[in-house]
Amino acid sequence: MSQIAGEPGTKDFVEVRLPAAGAYLSVLRTATAGLAARLDFTLDEIEDLRIAVDEACAILLQQAVPGSVLSCVFRLVGDALWVRVSAPTTDGRAPERDTFAWTVLSALAGEVDATVAEDKTVSISLHKKRGAGPGQS
Repeated sequence: MSQIAGEPGTKDFVEVRLPAAGAYLSVLRTATAGLAARLDFTLDEIEDLRIAVDEACAILLQQAVPGSVLSCVFRLVGDALWVRVSAPTTDGRAPERDTFAWTVLSALAGEVDATVAEDKTVSISLHKKRGAGPGQS
């Protein structure tokens, strides 16, 4: 997805780029809550999504290249929020899907996926639909 904000079809598109360090994750939690509230998510759904984004970032920060940039793209589509967090990594490995962290992420966010680009950038994608219970998209 290489769309630029302001292009047709990207009306509800937000990208936040910040240093790949845990100290900056509160910015993403706040952005996540604000965008989910815009879609009329319940307070519980907003909190679940905030925790899921935080967990996805924590997974990525474990292997992020020191001094790199963490990117978070939000897309509001109908009654759903798509979130993709990405960071350049030292080893280019996708997160293990049989860990407690991945289980928590899946339970909170609905649909969860991870991809690795040729340049070792790892991305974790979340899809949460308003009104879906935990673990449902």
